[in-house]
Amino acid sequence: MTPPLPLRSRLAATLALLPAAVWLVAAGLAGRPLLPLGLVALLAAAAGVGLLLRQHRRDLTVLADSVAHGAEDEEERASPAAHDLAAAISHLRRTLSDDAAEAQAQLEADEAILEALHDPLVLIDAERQVARANAAARALFGDKVAGRDLAASVRNPTVLEAVDAVLAGGASRIVEFAQPVPVERTFEVRVTPFQRRAPGSPRMAILTLHDITTIRRSEQMRADFIANASHELRTPLSSLLGFIETLRGPARDDLEAHERFLGIMHDQASRMSRLVNDLLSLSRIELDEHMPPAGHVDLPACIRGIIDSLELKAAGRRIALRLEAPDGLPAAVGDEDQLTQVFSNLISNAIKYTRPDSEITVTVALSDTAAAGPVPAAPARRAPPGRSLAVAVIDRGEGIPRQHLPRLTERFYRVDAARSRAMGGTGLGLAIVKHIVNRHRGRLTIDSEVGVGSTFTVYLPVAAEAAQPTKQRRAGDAA
Repeated sequence: MTPPLPLRSRLAATLALLPAAVWLVAAGLAGRPLLPLGLVALLAAAAGVGLLLRQHRRDLTVLADSVAHGAEDEEERASPAAHDLAAAISHLRRTLSDDAAEAQAQLEADEAILEALHDPLVLIDAERQVARANAAARALFGDKVAGRDLAASVRNPTVLEAVDAVLAGGASRIVEFAQPVPVERTFEVRVTPFQRRAPGSPRMAILTLHDITTIRRSEQMRADFIANASHELRTPLSSLLGFIETLRGPARDDLEAHERFLGIMHDQASRMSRLVNDLLSLSRIELDEHMPPAGHVDLPACIRGIIDSLELKAAGRRIALRLEAPDGLPAAVGDEDQLTQVFSNLISNAIKYTRPDSEITVTVALSDTAAAGPVPAAPARRAPPGRSLAVAVIDRGEGIPRQHLPRLTERFYRVDAARSRAMGGTGLGLAIVKHIVNRHRGRLTIDSEVGVGSTFTVYLPVAAEAAQPTKQRRAGDAA
């Protein structure tokens, strides 16, 4: 496209023709003999100016193309000066384009690094609004965290005070805060000032959160293990020491006492072993409770294997085990080993406490929401709304008085302590179940009626719809 001539060029052409025009007018006034000479002069001046304007237009065209497209038009007979200027403009354009591409690549690399950071990172502006948040921060606080006041996501006065102090000109701060839901997590928060290079730009703050849940839980685990072990192991240890002293003293030569005492000592040692194993298992589960599992579990197949392993134990009390599960159920999100532990504990408890010559039914079914179900066993937490798989273990035992239900998942809580110990219970089974269910972002509910029986129901999130549905068969009675 040929650009129009600037106004300055047109004025210059007019001034160049002005002397010839004046001469022509003067010749006309002086007489006809001078008129042809004046016309020739005017035409010559016009031709010269036309050539100059044409060259000027070509130079402008070359320069315009150089600016617009970065190309030097060799077909146009532009002046050397115009070509030199066009070449300089093209070089400058390429340089600026390369610099912009390099800056864009660096920006994209920085963005990718921030997004890939394992720790949440948040940029706070001078008004305490969230200007940027990386993927880890969005996963922690929600996708809509950007553009809102930090207080909408972090409701912790200590953190907010640290951010306000840094925005006001203070030095970096390090504080801790706990996020209670969906599972309690502890973070070390570093608040660092950030100033843009542009002069007069407002002060900002960078918030980085480092998850120290594992560290804090390890410390608490050691303290709890020492406290619980020292309390629960005292009785069996005292019994063992008493029997050993008896066997070494008054009953040294009493073979009948030897057999009886050794049997009791074996039971006490077995109880200590189960107690230590359950404490270690509970500690490991609590250590990873804040990290939800990502695997898929075929629940009916998992429970079928548990029932097969417990059939002899149930047959010893003349109890039938039944599994009811429709075909085509989707898989659940979970850790198969831990879910096996959950349902093993629940079915084993049902076998211990249900009446002889009765039946234990385990049902697996889809539920519209994880909130569905009977009275929740505190303090188990609710799973996110949506479809879930509900696994119910139904026994025909003596039932549990309602006042005990909220405390059943506490460590070492027993409705009947003597009966529980006599049956080999450690008081940790339901605590283990609760923490595993919490890790799976599920929910445990307990419903019981005295004289009728109890129902323990576990709600677990359904795997993605794209997952292949599992194939189950309705199981029959197992003696």
